[in-house]
Amino acid sequence: MTADAHAPEEIMWEGRFITAKKRGRWEYVGRARGIHAAVILAVDDTGNDGDHVILVDQYRVPLGRRCIELPAGLVGDHDHTVGEDAAIAAARELEEETGYRAGRMEKIGEFYSSPGMVSESFTLFRAHDLEKVGDGGGVDHEDIVVHRVPLSGIDEAIARFRDGGFAIDVKMLMLLGPKLLG
Repeated sequence: MTADAHAPEEIMWEGRFITAKKRGRWEYVGRARGIHAAVILAVDDTGNDGDHVILVDQYRVPLGRRCIELPAGLVGDHDHTVGEDAAIAAARELEEETGYRAGRMEKIGEFYSSPGMVSESFTLFRAHDLEKVGDGGGVDHEDIVVHRVPLSGIDEAIARFRDGGFAIDVKMLMLLGPKLLG
């Protein structure tokens, strides 16, 4: 354990959604007010055309471009959702963003995407028994585009997105893993 682990945490700046912090020599950011994220792995197996993963893309200001991602959303980010169960938030976000409703949400676990710089974690859920109930697209001008991508061709699809100028979220490695290790 480093000496920084025992240093007091200092809040350098706090906004509505993130907090910049310092502990010893380390500077990092985290979510404000106990907000955390729910990420959804949704595989549509209802058709006769094989399994398809449901992905979304939206413009991400920090990246300056659109990003291919798994559907996701914040838990407890509004006054009326403080203390909300992450599975309920995940189900709501899946439907808002993609137009798919899950018959069941399975909690996979908690993960950290960039632990050297961000203290934020996300809870990963696997959506089961999908039903298409709307168009998706998000709320409040999120401008989310939904993609139903064959799992058997996920590596080619991600390469096409990348070639098209999209940023690729790190969580896409989960889908590429078997092909990368094979």
